[in-house]
Amino acid sequence: MMVMGNHEQICPRFEWAFALLGKRWTGLIIRVLLEGPKRFKDISDMIPNMSDRMLAERFKELERAGLVVRRVYAETPVRIVYELTPKGEALRPVMEAVQKWGDEWVTDSDCDEYQRRYKCASRDRAL
Repeated sequence: MMVMGNHEQICPRFEWAFALLGKRWTGLIIRVLLEGPKRFKDISDMIPNMSDRMLAERFKELERAGLVVRRVYAETPVRIVYELTPKGEALRPVMEAVQKWGDEWVTDSDCDEYQRRYKCASRDRAL
């Protein structure tokens, strides 16, 4: 339970969660995986301007945190699929709440400024 006035009670867990989820690209990766299991290349294609190296790094972090699992299928060629664990899937309402907040409070000029600053894809391209 979150008590806003007691920093000592909320800090470690809240801060850990925010530190992980607040990293650039992490929210987008989770949002893509909420649609279901995906291959590395599919996720890379869905999140433009993120390098494969950064995607691999974020996957390692998310795997260590128990949010994502990497499944290797012994096929020819080998198929590797990433998917959310139950712990990762539990973020669905959080991600939906962030989307709702963004829809209500983030303006087109906010999006334009963010895209200029970070050289992101057009806001018209929905995930």
